[in-house]
Amino acid sequence: MIKQDQEIFNILLEAVSEAIIIVDEKQHIIEVNSMAEHVFDYKKSELKDKSIDILIPSNYHKSHSKNVERFIEDYKRTKMGKTADVYGLKKNGDIIPVEVELNPFNIYNKTYVMALVRDISKQKENEFDFMLRSKALESASNGILITDALKPDNPVIYYNHAFEKLTGYSKKEILNKNCRFLQGNDRNQKGLPKLRKAIKNGESCIVTLRNYRKDGTLFYNDLYITPITNKRGIVTHFIGVQNDVTERVRAEEEKNHLAKIFNESLNEIYVFDAETLKFINANRGALKNIGYTIDELKSMTPVDLKSGIDEATFRKNYIYKLLKNQEEQIEFETIHIRKDGTSYPVMVHLQLSLLKDKKVFVAIVVDITEQKNYTIKLEKTVQERTLQLQEALSKEKELNELKTKFLSLVSHEFKTPLSGIATSLMLLEKYKLTEEQPKRNKHLAILKDKVNYLNTILNDFLSIERLETGTFNYSFSDFRLSKVINEVVYNSNMLLKEGQHINYPADIDDISMYQDERIIEIILSNILQNAVKYSGKNSEIDIRIRQNKNDTVFEIEDHGIGIPKKDMENIFERYYRAENVLNMQGTGIGLNIVKTHLENLGGHIKIESIEHKGTLVTLKIPNKAKYD
Repeated sequence: MIKQDQEIFNILLEAVSEAIIIVDEKQHIIEVNSMAEHVFDYKKSELKDKSIDILIPSNYHKSHSKNVERFIEDYKRTKMGKTADVYGLKKNGDIIPVEVELNPFNIYNKTYVMALVRDISKQKENEFDFMLRSKALESASNGILITDALKPDNPVIYYNHAFEKLTGYSKKEILNKNCRFLQGNDRNQKGLPKLRKAIKNGESCIVTLRNYRKDGTLFYNDLYITPITNKRGIVTHFIGVQNDVTERVRAEEEKNHLAKIFNESLNEIYVFDAETLKFINANRGALKNIGYTIDELKSMTPVDLKSGIDEATFRKNYIYKLLKNQEEQIEFETIHIRKDGTSYPVMVHLQLSLLKDKKVFVAIVVDITEQKNYTIKLEKTVQERTLQLQEALSKEKELNELKTKFLSLVSHEFKTPLSGIATSLMLLEKYKLTEEQPKRNKHLAILKDKVNYLNTILNDFLSIERLETGTFNYSFSDFRLSKVINEVVYNSNMLLKEGQHINYPADIDDISMYQDERIIEIILSNILQNAVKYSGKNSEIDIRIRQNKNDTVFEIEDHGIGIPKKDMENIFERYYRAENVLNMQGTGIGLNIVKTHLENLGGHIKIESIEHKGTLVTLKIPNKAKYD
């Protein structure tokens, strides 16, 4: 090549933007341009007359030789790397991705190959970075979408898998649509004007919207949008990020609903600290009735509202029992004192609860002024009628006293279970979640127990009336005693306290009687259930039965609280109750009914008892009824 041709050739080499490497048939480097020096960090003198392998990673040498042979045979322009990536080797040992185009040519009957080489390291990095970003968007748990702000109505041009999963819509139903389709016909929403304004002004914003899945189900969506601008500051796209906050919104709605119930309840509701007893909150009903403001109450404790009770007594009688889990709920009557000094009777329902992981007490207070006034009025009326009857019929004095006592008893015995029923119904409304079923079951059990107790009282009263008027009819038949005992023990087992146990009598399978089977069951149930009621936890109750030619003897023995000696002579009197059970439920008529039935059947009852040690009840009943 003459000198002038060489100069022209060198000018052309430097004018090309790609790296140029020219090799001969033996793959020796004949010429390189300055861009090749820049790409591979070699000087031209270090490359000339060297094998092309110097610029190829060693693990590609073998395959490169085969590719060169094939290329020379084809003798046509070729781009390398159609099926695989191509790499070059820099002077410092770094391997870089490259694009290579091979161009064969002949000069003076010699074959040469000119390789145009472009370093694509930056391009590969950008591609990798884009791939990572794409995968990050696709793997995000939030729904993500991108809209085109330069097209009419801001259509969706991209969405990730989480968006598709959250909404249930398909690709065809999402792309090129405005995302308002998620609102359905629910367009009158508080956050929409704010969202429209932000889009119009090209600003970021966050709103909570009601959206609807393809199947029509509602979900609450925290939507955050942010604009993307180009170099000229024009908004080209909006990115929207969705977060399903349905559970949070519904929890807030339930909280607000409960708060509304709390404030609008006609009963007084107080919340106070379990440790300091200081009031934390009170509803409007409480503030209206008690006369204090909420700020005044927060410096007070429940003791400040109660007449005749100090803090130590209040803690001992009520607070400690709940804190030590001795009781789940405590009910008691007391007198409340208003800010103006007036007082009124109340029924307090006290329960331990949690407020943000802090132990608090919730007190539901029912003003029972009307009930008390009614009772007083009723008692006054009864007293007046009693005086009239005493003046007219002195012989009816005892009967009138019994009626007065009866009415007072009914008022007390009915009020307590009815109050428990009212409380349980109120609390049942509170527990609506699936995981609160055990609490619902507890209060349903209380309702059942209270209703059964009321039913028992009514049956006892009806029995007294029929026994007194002589209208009680006995029905006699032969029956196996084991059948009756099984029924009595089964029903009593339902009432057992923790650790209590009834010892079943031995050898009774062959014992039969000719009596009123139902009355025998009533008698035995009354005695056995008294033994359960007046015995403590982890105690045993023994039933012993023996039969001779004429009589069957039943012995029921407990190890409970016993009967005080001074009360023994009165225990069969109607409505009489021993002083050590006055704070427990009971009518005082059960033993009277038992004794009357036994006497009618020709039987006998004997009670032996030592206070704090237990009671032994002995029943002697004829095997055959004395009249048929």
